Amino acid sequence: MKLYIRNMVCIRCKMVVKYELDKLGLHHTRIELGEVEIKEDLSEEQLNDLNVALKSCGLELMDDKKSILVEKIKATVIELVHYTDDMIKINLTDYISQKLNHNYTYLSNLFSEVKGTSIEKYYLELKIERVKELLVYDELNISEIAWKLHYSSVAHLSSQFKKMTGLTPSHFKNLKHIRRNPLSNM
Repeated sequence: MKLYIRNMVCIRCKMVVKYELDKLGLHHTRIELGEVEIKEDLSEEQLNDLNVALKSCGLELMDDKKSILVEKIKATVIELVHYTDDMIKINLTDYISQKLNHNYTYLSNLFSEVKGTSIEKYYLELKIERVKELLVYDELNISEIAWKLHYSSVAHLSSQFKKMTGLTPSHFKNLKHIRRNPLSNM
């Protein structure tokens, strides 16, 4: 049985879902961002118990097909920005369309309707949040961050960062109160 989960955006979310499934005695075969496959068919009571447990952790079961598809789009983009070091060989629109096996225009319109922003803007917002994260960690310099996130140049990264945050990357790095957005709020 496949279950779809809203706000499942990181590896810790996967760990929380695994913990809650184990706690309820449910056996999973696969846990991915936004999606879980379990061996059993669940009763209404089990589904309700799982949903209550997930809601206490900021997650939620979904059954609406449009919401599920929007969460799949989000998970695909998050995976691309946060967990894929290789540069994709095709453009973003083709990548998402192929990965989700849907027409990109349909996906884009649906995403915009539900989230109030385009997939491309969401992708850029996630990239900038990733830049902020890497700046705060202070393990990579700005050139290495630009290379890691597949910017064509440091100037391109800096320009996009300033356009979206109002700050230069170096000014952001020197702030005492770092302003980052959790992935679950994006």
